Amino acid sequence: MRISLLCLSLIFFFTICNAQNAKDQFSVLFYNTENFFDTRNDSLTADDEFTPEGERHWTTKRFDAKVLNLSKVILNADGWGMPDLIGLCEVENKYVLEKLITDSPLKTTPYKIIHKESPDPRGIDVALLYNSEAFYPLDYDYYPMINENGSIRRSREILHVFGIVNGGDSLHVFVNHWPSRYSGLLETRPARQQAALLLLSKYNEILEKDRDANVIIVGDFNDQPNDESISKYMGAADPSGSQNASLYNLSLPWMKQEEGTLKYQGQWFVFDQIMVSPGLLDKSVGLQTNPEKATVCKLPFLFEADEKNGGRKLFRTYTGYRYNGGFSDHLPVMVELQEN
Repeated sequence: MRISLLCLSLIFFFTICNAQNAKDQFSVLFYNTENFFDTRNDSLTADDEFTPEGERHWTTKRFDAKVLNLSKVILNADGWGMPDLIGLCEVENKYVLEKLITDSPLKTTPYKIIHKESPDPRGIDVALLYNSEAFYPLDYDYYPMINENGSIRRSREILHVFGIVNGGDSLHVFVNHWPSRYSGLLETRPARQQAALLLLSKYNEILEKDRDANVIIVGDFNDQPNDESISKYMGAADPSGSQNASLYNLSLPWMKQEEGTLKYQGQWFVFDQIMVSPGLLDKSVGLQTNPEKATVCKLPFLFEADEKNGGRKLFRTYTGYRYNGGFSDHLPVMVELQEN
């Protein structure tokens, strides 16, 4: 009887400890979902190819498979846990997000949505899903890029969300999807530099009010960590080399890995990145992280053999216009935070 009571006491003790440890952990995931469209034709955007009658023959069956695939990625990205914040890009509207969190295995986690329609001509947006039991949003804004004539640039906006983590420390999160290289690297470079300056201005506004603020910047930047838009305009430094920077890029070590976050014409790139404010690296109390806790989620089922270039490539939804039934042309990236 004493042994049984002792065992029960130990089980209870370790259960409580594990529950407390789980609450101390907080994770942020970012994922470019690659053309997460519904099947309906929006007359205001160029989404015709993602309709049943369009060039990609985007049917309800294929859309439902996409929802299930994306949920599988999110379910497996954080091991036994679930990401607390999920930044997403290339989502068409709030409807596809609602399908993702209510008509998939994600419905067991109390995710809620922050989203608005962007001025992007294809109608693709950035959004944030948050676990309402772990994060309480206090405010959010979407920042568009402004052209020289004062008009709004037809591109994705930058999302900024401010909230409370586990009823304790505060956190700022920026979700980005910068202009692509589709029209040429040199031709599109100024657009990404403009996005960098916009993001930097909003980031600096936060630090001017609170130099120790907790800030995480995630996104698909369509540039690598060593490109000018990130390294020069944003000033995002290597956390292992610089001690006095105002912003640190936790993704710089990924440049030394054999694989990045997407593969194009046989070459790997690191377009999907995670940057943090110094406060998240320097503090001994409150939210904190380190470069080792920022990872590319290389789940085995996200890859297939690259017969043309060798090695492996990402298992995409489409290969050209041929339906492939996969996931995305980007890998998700994640950072773990600890509360002390």
